[in-house]
Formats: sequence, C-alpha cells, structure tokens
Amino acid sequence: MEIIQIYHTNDIHSHLEHWPRIEQYLLVQKELHQQRGEDVFLFDIGDFIDRWHPFSEGTKGKGNIQLLNSCGYDAVTIGNNEGINMPFEDLDHLYDDAGFDVILANLYKKGNTLPEWAQPYKIYQTKEGTRIGVIGLTAPFTHLYPLLGWELTDPIAELKNWIRKLKEKSDVIILLSHLGLNADEQIAENFPEIDVILGGHTHHFLQEGKLIGETLIAAAGKHGNFVGNVTLSLQSNREIESKQAILFPFESLPEVKNEQGRIDDYFSTGKELLKENITFLKEPLEAHPFKETRLTRLLCQALREWCEADCAFINAGLLLGPLFGQVTANDLLAICPHPINPCKVELTGRELQDVLEQTKDPTWPERKLMGLGFRGKVIGIMVYEGVSFEEDTTYINGEKLEFDKKYSLALPDMFTFGYFLTANDFQSKPKHYFLPEFLRDLLKWKLQMND
Repeated sequence: MEIIQIYHTNDIHSHLEHWPRIEQYLLVQKELHQQRGEDVFLFDIGDFIDRWHPFSEGTKGKGNIQLLNSCGYDAVTIGNNEGINMPFEDLDHLYDDAGFDVILANLYKKGNTLPEWAQPYKIYQTKEGTRIGVIGLTAPFTHLYPLLGWELTDPIAELKNWIRKLKEKSDVIILLSHLGLNADEQIAENFPEIDVILGGHTHHFLQEGKLIGETLIAAAGKHGNFVGNVTLSLQSNREIESKQAILFPFESLPEVKNEQGRIDDYFSTGKELLKENITFLKEPLEAHPFKETRLTRLLCQALREWCEADCAFINAGLLLGPLFGQVTANDLLAICPHPINPCKVELTGRELQDVLEQTKDPTWPERKLMGLGFRGKVIGIMVYEGVSFEEDTTYINGEKLEFDKKYSLALPDMFTFGYFLTANDFQSKPKHYFLPEFLRDLLKWKLQMND
C-alpha cells in the first residue's frame, strides 16, 4: 500500500500572524511523513499575497514567495489577488526566485503565449513510480486581466483541452482550483477523471472534504485559519483505495518560539520599505465612517478627477484613520489598505438618479462588509463630489439632473461586483476600470498635487 500525503493552503491573504506556526507545522509534518517512507506534497491554491500587509506591499509580493520557498512548497496556482491586484511587471517577475512550480492553465500573455514562469500542468512522480498530474486554474475575471496586459481564457475550456493528456500521463489527477466551491462541484460532476480538487477563492472550508462521485473536494477556508491535509492510499496497481481529507485549525498547531517577534518583523520590514515621504500636512486630515471630512472629500475629488467623470461617490468607511504631519507610503497603506480600483460608468440621468437613491439606503452606513476588495469594517456614509440634494431634487455640478441626459459616474469598483447597486440593471452596464491604480494611489496623487 502506497501512502501519499498532500498538504494545502489557500486564501491566506497575507495574514502572516498565522504564518510562523503554519510554516513550522508543515516542515515538521513533512519530515515525519518522509521518515515513514511516505511521499509528501505541499500546494497553495492562490491569494497567498494580499497587498494590505506592508510586507507584501513593500516587497511587491516577493517576500511572500520567500516564505513559500522556506516551507518547501511543491507548486502553487495564482488567485485574483496575485493576478489582478499587481501591475503586469510585478506579476511577471513575482516568481523569478520561486523554488516551486507555478501551475496555471488559463493565463496567457498577449499573443496567446504562456508566461515563462507558469506551466498549465506538471507531472510529479513518487518514489514508487506513481505519476501525479497537477493542473491549475484561476478565477475568470476576464474583463480585468486584459486591462493589465494579460489574456485570461475560460477555465473549463482549458480543463477540457488538457484533461485527456493528463489522463494519459497520470495515475492520479489533482486540480488546484482558485475558482470557488460552486465551480469545483460542477467540475467534480463533469470531470470524473479528477481524483482530488484542492479549492479556494470563495473561502469555504470542508472539515473532512466533500465527495462527489469519486472526486474528493478539499478546501481550507481563509487567512490561515486551517491547514488542509489529504491522504491517498494506493494499491500496488496504483488504483486509489481510499481518499481522506481533514483540516487542522490554526489554534491546534504548536506554538513557535518568539512567534510574536517574527510576526512583528514582517510588519517592521514592510514599513521600512514603505518609508517614502509623500507630503507634509500642517493640519491633520481626519477620517470618520459616519461623517464627511476633508480627507473623505479629498479622496472623492481625486476619484472624480482621475476618472474625468461628471460626478463621483465613495463610502467613508474606506478611510480607516487620519493623516497628519509627515505622510509616508506606509501611512497611506494603513488608512487605505483595500485593493480597490477606480471605475467609471456612463448612465442616463434617470439611471443615475436611481443609483444615487440606492446609495442613500439608511442601512448601508453601519453594515459590515467582507470581501469585494474591502479591508475595512463598516461601509460608512456616502460622500459625493459633483452631486447635491435639495429635498426631492438632485443636482449635478449645480444643475438640475436631467433624465434624458448622459452622465459619467466615478465610484469604487467594489460597488460593481456585489449586490449593492441593482437599479436599472446597473451591474450589466459597460464599465471602464482603471488598473493597476488603487484608491490609495489616487490619494497620493491628490495629496502631492496639493503640495
């Protein structure tokens, strides 16, 4: 009986406060299994990097790659945080020093050429000669990748394209899927050739996996709250006899010597790299989620001007603290850590009126939000630029809104991905996303402009 051990992580999102313990655990487990003669594989399923953390921002993600190297990962696939939250050059050189494989079948450079740093699949071989075919797929944000210079193809089409070759070359097939649980379940139903799907993206966790047909789906939640383990038992003819999945909670992992010191070092290293001076403020700029302040107005103005729009709005909860005195790049990251991009949409006056009415929803300000790029706590009140309200009348730049007139609205892109704005089929309207700039880049631009 051949035993193959697979450990997997996903959606850690630079929550490096969990990393020292995870790293120690994986290294110890790897050595224990190898002493027993078992093959061990380590895979990460994407969104390991998140630019809210100064270590990730300051090193352009390369510091995270060194963490994976030190742990001895065999392969990773990318998530949307690596894919669309990094400028083209940064992603194209992110894995220059990687000691592991990047497996990704649905990302191409322009001209339909594969990136030099990635391969659609890889065949690994155990000591017993079992061939393990691994393929990777990432979430299809097809409208955003081209804005950064990448071409993203349909993941299911790529899977259909490669699965026969994988079957011919492999005894066991594993999919690294940053597609989400729904997609993984559909793949398990439609591609029974796949033995194990290691998932991510939707932050789901499956304590003992989920079996659909003969395909085992495993996933480890988010932020390093769990480490996943899949154990495969193979007969002498390389047929899989059993598959078992389990999650180990972070709290159950052994503590690390000087754990807090290492966690603090990640922050201090990043802050040192982000000490670039942006501006000096003689008077503080305050932030408050439930009040309009000079700082929130400044960001909203920057958004409108950058997008060259007629009007704009932001939610005050985007700014997590004040600025005063010497302002550094780290200060901007601390108060605006979100990987949120500017967006502009063209609307008729009637459509704009309906959107603006939705933004006045009294339940929004105190609503807690997770995901969509938002790294704050509550949405906060709406702050407008070029928009004013008098009783039942809306004014755009001082003139009464006309229903039949065309207007351009600038807004944080998170409102175009979620369930907030539903009036007049807003989500399906053509939109212009500005990448790779984040909102903090616009704030930096505006602050330096006002020097």
